[in-house]
Order: sequence, then C-alpha cells, then structure tokens
Amino acid sequence: MAPLAIENINDVTWRLPRTGRMRTDGIIYASRKLMALIEKDNSLQQVANVATLPGIVGCSMAMPDIHWGYGFPIGGVAAFDEHEGVVSPGGVGYDINCGVRMLATTLRAGDVRARMKDILEVLFAAVPSGVGSRSRAVDLGASRMDRVLMEGAAAAVDMGFGSREDLAFLESSGTIGGAGLGSVGPKARDRGSDQLGTLGSGNHFLEIDEVVEVMSPEAAQAFGLEAGQVVVSIHTGSRGLGHQVCDDALRVMQRASNRYGISLPDRQLCCAPLGSKEAGAYLAGMAAAANFAFANRQVITSMVREALGSFFKDLGTSYQDRVIYDVAHNIAKWETHEVGGRPMRLLVHRKGATRAFGPGHPDVPAAYRHVGQPVLIPGDMGRTSFILAGTQEAMKTTFGSTCHGAGRVMSRQQALRTTTAGDVVRRLEQKGILIKAASRGTIVEEFPEAYKDVAEVVDVVRRAGIATPVARLEPMGVIKG
Repeated sequence: MAPLAIENINDVTWRLPRTGRMRTDGIIYASRKLMALIEKDNSLQQVANVATLPGIVGCSMAMPDIHWGYGFPIGGVAAFDEHEGVVSPGGVGYDINCGVRMLATTLRAGDVRARMKDILEVLFAAVPSGVGSRSRAVDLGASRMDRVLMEGAAAAVDMGFGSREDLAFLESSGTIGGAGLGSVGPKARDRGSDQLGTLGSGNHFLEIDEVVEVMSPEAAQAFGLEAGQVVVSIHTGSRGLGHQVCDDALRVMQRASNRYGISLPDRQLCCAPLGSKEAGAYLAGMAAAANFAFANRQVITSMVREALGSFFKDLGTSYQDRVIYDVAHNIAKWETHEVGGRPMRLLVHRKGATRAFGPGHPDVPAAYRHVGQPVLIPGDMGRTSFILAGTQEAMKTTFGSTCHGAGRVMSRQQALRTTTAGDVVRRLEQKGILIKAASRGTIVEEFPEAYKDVAEVVDVVRRAGIATPVARLEPMGVIKG
C-alpha cells in the first residue's frame, strides 16, 4: 500500500484519502497534539487497511483514543452493508463486550473519603479480581450457562443478581439477539464456567468516583447526577469465554477469507461475507459472549450492592444505587442508519469505541431520550473520567459512535520499564486516591502516564459534535486486577 498522506480537514478531523486498494477514505478525530501521538504507532495504517474490506459503507473511522490493535485499531469504527459486506473478529477484538457500567449512589464524597481504605478492602473481598480469578457467587452448570449465553443480564437477574429495573438502563437491555449455543465451543464454556462475577485483570477495574463538575445540567438531571455524588464504575467484559470465542473464530475466518477470495492487506483482518455460514457462526458466538459480559457486570453490580449495603448498614447509614447505564466497547451490531438519504441495515463494528445514539432514538432508554444516550468514558486511575451524551451529529457522521476511554500511549512492557508499583501508589496517595490490586504488575502497567489525557480526548469529541460532556468525575478509590 502507498505511503499514507494525511490531510487536515479542521482542528479535530483528519482524512486518509482513498488510495491503492482502499475502497473509501479514512477519517480520524484528533487534535494536533493527539495526532502527534497517534502517528507513533501503526494504527493509521490499520485505519487504511480497514478501508479495503468489501462492502464498507461510509468511511473507515478512528476516535481520538485510537491506538494499535489486532486487525482493526482500538478506537476503530466501520459499518458494512448487509448484502455486500463482511464481519471481521478483528473489528470486535478478543475481549468481546468489554464495557463499562456505572452506578449512581446515594452517598456523598464526604461520606466515603475517610473510610475509603476499608471500602476497598470490602469490595476487594467481595469481587474476585486478577488473572484467573474465579467466581465465588455463581455455580454455572450447563443449563445456567446456556441461559446466560442466550439471555445475558436477564439471566443473572433471574438467578437473584439485581432487579428487572436494572435492565431498562443497559445497552440493548443487556441481551444481544441472535446468540447461538452451538457457536460457543467446549473450551470457551470451560474457561467461562467459573468466571461469572469476576473482574479479571489488565485494564479492568472497579472504581469509586466523585462527580466533581456538572457540565450539562439538563442531561445530568436526567441521568440522576449532581456534584459531590459518589458513583461506582465497573469495567470488565466476557473474560476467558469471550477470548476463546474470538480465538476459535479467527482460525475459521482465516480459511474463510481464502475460500471466498477476499484479498487482505493484513491477515488479522480475516473475515467472511455476511450471510455466509462462517459469518453467521461468528455473530452467534459473539452475541453469546456479549451476553456473558452483560451478565458478568450484572453479577458484579449485585456483589457491590451487597458489600456496600452491609458496610454502611454497620455504620448506621443506608446505601442505595441505581444503574445509570451499561455500554459495550467491543462489539459488532446490526443497526439501521440513514445513508445517502435512505435507511440502510448495517453491521457496525465498534472496537474500543462506544455507541453514542442521539436524542429521540428509540434505542435510548425512555428516561434519557430527550437528552441522548449516556456515554461512559473512563480515564486512567489517576485522572478524570467523564459521562457524555450521544448527539444527532454522531448519528449523521459516525453511525452513532464516539470514543471509549483515554487510549494507551505506552505498551504494557514500556510501562513496566518506566516506573515501580510503589512509586505509582505513593503518587496516587498524594492525590488522595487509594488503590488495591491483585498484582503489583498491573499497577505499573496501568499507571496514568501510560494513557492519553482523557480530558483532551473528550474535548475532541465535543468539538467534533459527536458527544456532549455531561459530568466530570475524579477517582477516590480503585481496584485493579
């Protein structure tokens, strides 16, 4: 492929013009400062590579948190025509439906700061975390596993974890249709059999945050947020089950790409035509893994409620919360979008990107429909996070998509060579942030400077009009795997 020639469209938008085998342009949302960071890895080439895939509709897009990933860049968005397009596991990733759930509590920051060390101990004991962590709350026999794979969060509620009221505030109500039990192999089932209700490792976390700034009063009121309030963020996905579903599918898709004569600039973009048996099998397995992830976050929500409810009851204080929202980051979804003045059914791949549906869309919970869908954007564990709202502009330009977080600027290996766990812990404590982790290595891998500044990422999507900031959060306590 020819060398990339990047064109600046405006302060926050860049174009990779269609060249060579590209079927469309690439569009990247970034400030000049962020673009200088983005150009240091191979992610822009990946944007161009995605643009070569059959049946792509619109542009190959990347959000300001873009960085190099498997096949698609992390932060990549691409939509494919239902008749001529493809599905690619590399456009979803290994951690299928890695996502964030956020709970708005009745607590105030002053109620918890002095007790944060004890709160982290209680939550760490309640929610298994770390590599290979195993559930202590759920015994998943074959029949229960089947229900989780098919029904997602609803199955967890029926098992006694949370309430039906939670489901109204989850993306797709916590269940992706089209799941197929036959598309989840025995190894994937085995890996997931004891992981429902576990946080995992890497960038997954459980975090206690304070709402420090309300930026859109109308949307904040709709979401039930106010300054000084405590919120709980849960970031995890489909664990080993989803990883195995992806791994199994990649072997099939490598053969499928050859069988259907799809020429690829990168083997990691292996794919199959929509409507083929290989595409159908992957989508069924992906949906099942996504449902497992929704159920996982539902179980953890129940664990958090029980642990904090008991903790504050002993102190003579009541604890209550409600789900603000739950968003998927790594998923391919069938959606209808207007293209060229007419509705088209598309398979939208979002890898390290978040759905950001605007006001009035029927898929936005009724309570939020006048302001748009909540978009939950975690930063790093030492700086801010944000709650945004989807916009009509996102519906017009990005298939209702926006960023998903800060985005790495440093590999985990680089991070491990840069600092020590003790230094990270001390620096966070100086900011009034406590951390507890299953592994000291994870603390180093996830230290704040390994990530872009999420405030700048959010400012780009604001200026591009594809999400509106609603509230800014600051961490008080963090649990990492």
